Amino acid sequence: MERRLGCILMEQKRTSPDLTPFILYSDFNCPFCYALHERLHDMKLLDLVAWRGVQHAPYLPNPMRRWDGAMKAELQHEVAVVKRLAPDLAIEVPQGKPNTKSAIERASQLLSLDRSRGMEFIHLVYASFWLDGRDISDPAVLDALTAPDADAEIPGSQKETTASIARHWEESWHATGQAGVPLVVSPDDRLLVGCVPAEQIERFFG
Repeated sequence: MERRLGCILMEQKRTSPDLTPFILYSDFNCPFCYALHERLHDMKLLDLVAWRGVQHAPYLPNPMRRWDGAMKAELQHEVAVVKRLAPDLAIEVPQGKPNTKSAIERASQLLSLDRSRGMEFIHLVYASFWLDGRDISDPAVLDALTAPDADAEIPGSQKETTASIARHWEESWHATGQAGVPLVVSPDDRLLVGCVPAEQIERFFG
């Protein structure tokens, strides 16, 4: 099924993210996903990765709501753990966590048009949330992070196709048997779970 979806995009003469040998399942509102994404970028490994956005917490609100009490403390703890794992990573504690469905679907649209454009959008969304604290469930925020002509280039039928691809990403992630993100799957079905040290990433990518 994965290859059939790849062929749909190939027929439209677009660059397919499924042509890369490793698959990265990630969510924009997960600090560990952000940290791993930046680490792969710094290690020049993102070109080997097909990014697939999945909602590890689909119940989160749109628009984002401010977290207080125990939930705020948990978010602060997560960011503190990430800072220990990646001391050089620039990251701030946001006010809460937003729903990421719209951001993931927008990423799938842009990746289907042009992989470089899609990956740039993904990078901007991570930074917009984890550095600037913006509500990435807000369509206006996503529009501001998207190239001005991008929506005009996506025909209605293609938008439907990329929305179905986003659903397929979710199904494929569940099929791995893992419930967490980030998750990298190798061509021979080995799994790399979480934000791990650079040395472990190097061994995994060979």
